[in-house]
Amino acid sequence: MKTPVDIPSPAHLVSPMLAKPVASVPEPDAVPGGYSYEPKWDGFRAIVYFDGTDVEIGSRGSKMLTRYFPELVAALHQNLAEPCVLDGEIVLRAQVEGGERLDWEALSQRIHPAESRIAKLSVETPASFVAFDLLAIGNESLLDEPLAQRRERLEKLLASPKAPVHLSQVSRDPAIAERWLREFEGAGLDGVIAKPLQAPYAPGKRTMLKIKHERTADAVVTGYRIHASGVGVGSLLLGLYDRNGELQPVGGASAFSDARRRELIDELAPYVERDDAGEIVRGAGERNRFSASKDTSFVKLVPALVVEVKYDQMEGARFRHTVQFRRWRPDRDPETCTFAQLEVPVAYDLNKVLL
Repeated sequence: MKTPVDIPSPAHLVSPMLAKPVASVPEPDAVPGGYSYEPKWDGFRAIVYFDGTDVEIGSRGSKMLTRYFPELVAALHQNLAEPCVLDGEIVLRAQVEGGERLDWEALSQRIHPAESRIAKLSVETPASFVAFDLLAIGNESLLDEPLAQRRERLEKLLASPKAPVHLSQVSRDPAIAERWLREFEGAGLDGVIAKPLQAPYAPGKRTMLKIKHERTADAVVTGYRIHASGVGVGSLLLGLYDRNGELQPVGGASAFSDARRRELIDELAPYVERDDAGEIVRGAGERNRFSASKDTSFVKLVPALVVEVKYDQMEGARFRHTVQFRRWRPDRDPETCTFAQLEVPVAYDLNKVLL
C-alpha cells in the first residue's frame, strides 16, 4: 500500500475488506476476542484518500468517485486534520414523514457524465460519508493492526465530525446488534455487520459477517429474458397487483444453474404470450443509463404463474435487489399476489443512527 501522503492512482487503490452472509447475529465467543457490531449501510462503499491537500474517493471496484461528489470532497477537507485513508460508505439522506431515511434511488442518480448535472445534484441531493475504519494515518499503515486499535484511532481522528461526515455506531453487545437489525431497517439500512475485533484489515477478503433481512413473497411471473449465453432463461420478470388491480413490475429473479435455465424454457412454454399470427410477443424492457446498450427485451408470459421468492427489502415499489427463486406456487391465484403481503418495516429516523 502506498502511504496516504502520496495519493495512489486507480491501479493502486486499496480493495475494501468484504463480508460473507450468515443467518443470524453471531455470539461474541464465536471468534477469539469477540466481535464489533455495526449497522450495515446501504450506499456506495468508498475508500477515502487524503494527503493533507487533496482528497480522492475510490469505489469498491477501484473506480474513482471523486468527481461525482464535490460536496464530500469539501466536507472531508474540513473534517480531516491530517493525512489518512478511510474506509466507509457514501449514502444519501431523504426527508420522509417522521424523520429521515436512506435513499438509494437518489444516490444512484449521482453517477452522471455531465459536469453541470453533477454540480446541480450536489446541491439538490447532497450525499453524506459514514466512516467505519481507518487504514492509514500520516505515513503509518494500519492494515496489520487489529480492528479494535484501528477503531480507537478512528474515533480520535473524528472525535467531533461535522455533517455530512459521520462516524458509524459500533457495539460489542449482540443484543444491541439484534435491536439495530430490527429498528434500523425503518431508516433504510441494510442489516448488521460483525467484525472480528482482533482481525487485521484484509483487502478483498470476506473476513467480516453480514446479517441481512430475509423475507419471502409470492409474485406473478410476467415474462423472462434469455440468458447472456443465448441458452435458457436468464431471469424471470415479476409483478404484483396494486390497489387498483393493475399488475406492476417489481423486479426479477435470476441465478439459475445451466440445467435449470434450459428446464425453465420448457416449463414456461405453455404460458408464452402470442399474437393473432402465433408469433411470440416481446416486451421492450426498462432502460436506464447503466444499461443503455444492453438488450432489455423479454418474452411476455400470460400472468398465470405464481412463484415464491426470497428478498431482503423494498426500494419504493420494487425489490431492492434481484430476488431468489424458491418454488412454484400452483395453489395461489395470481390476483392474490398484491403489495399488501409485503412486510413494511416500522419507520425509524436516520438521525438517530448517524453520529
